[in-house]
Amino acid sequence: MNGPTPRRGVLTARAAWALALGIGAVGYAVDFGTKELALAHLDPQNPPVLLGGLLRLQLIRNPGAAFSMGEDFTVVLTLVSVAALAGVLAWVLPRTRHVGWTVGMGLLLAGILGNLTDRLIRPPAPLHGHVIDFFQVPNFAIFNVADICITFAAITIIWLVVITQVDLNGTSTKEEKAVDAPAAAPEGDA
Repeated sequence: MNGPTPRRGVLTARAAWALALGIGAVGYAVDFGTKELALAHLDPQNPPVLLGGLLRLQLIRNPGAAFSMGEDFTVVLTLVSVAALAGVLAWVLPRTRHVGWTVGMGLLLAGILGNLTDRLIRPPAPLHGHVIDFFQVPNFAIFNVADICITFAAITIIWLVVITQVDLNGTSTKEEKAVDAPAAAPEGDA
């Protein structure tokens, strides 16, 4: 046996980079554009309520992470974002060939870049910038498009690892487990 066979949906290195960077650029542009629109048109004191109360456009400037955790560690969060961006670009994406993983990495890039940009260019200062959040659903944190991209990247990655069981290059990890497992002796052969 020559090892596990690649699964369908395997891309060339160039195609994987193009797809991931394309998704990342579109997601980043949508995130940045919606934040600019939110800053220009939303009144934090009078948030619009949409969809019968299911969605509120509540503009906030968040110095922390999800659920406003780590508000006193904005610089640390910025440096973690820079490290995550470097890790995706330098280690994960060069190894990615599976279309699902490529989409996940594109979404992750969009999310990291969107919130990192806020931390770098928004007030009060570079590395201390507050992230612009404005989507609010009942009983949940206020978030933005970058957060949506990160969430869908996480869902995609979990799906690929747990359900589909495919690695970055498109090889089934199910087959690796089957190859590594010892063969059971047929009944009657003692």
